[in-house]
Amino acid sequence: MKSDLSTICTYVTDKITVDKLTVDNYISTENMLPNKCGVVKASSLPQVKQVTHYKKGDVLVSNIRPYFKKIWLATNEGGCSNDVLVMRARKDIETSFLYYVLSEDDFFEYSTVTGKGTKMPRGDKTAIMKYQVPIIALEEQRKIVGLLNKLDKKININKEINDNLAA
Repeated sequence: MKSDLSTICTYVTDKITVDKLTVDNYISTENMLPNKCGVVKASSLPQVKQVTHYKKGDVLVSNIRPYFKKIWLATNEGGCSNDVLVMRARKDIETSFLYYVLSEDDFFEYSTVTGKGTKMPRGDKTAIMKYQVPIIALEEQRKIVGLLNKLDKKININKEINDNLAA
């Protein structure tokens, strides 16, 4: 069974003042890596007073040029630019399950097709929440997440080995 994304998560609109942030916990589209590779340290903080406040376990998705597939499962608390969507899992939804659902290429293709603009296309926030996601019981979500986490760990180990061999 499938349902709208809005049945499993919401957009975060809470704000945090920039003076409480560092380059280690500020996320913008510039320091999000393409192809679902996470984030790196920001080069600077924004010149505004407030930004969106994310918490550990939130899913951050770049809303500019969705075809770059920039996504991150927050491992800490911080703030992000307005060009980054912060999605928080609803009750009875495993946060990592939300992340894996949004990491699918289908989600990024959907965001691109339903987006607005041509030079710097942006995802349509209303359309994004209509993206069809599987509705799965919490225990099954945990099993799926457990399996995918094991695969991700193995992939990361293989990347480290390849990086060491290349060096």
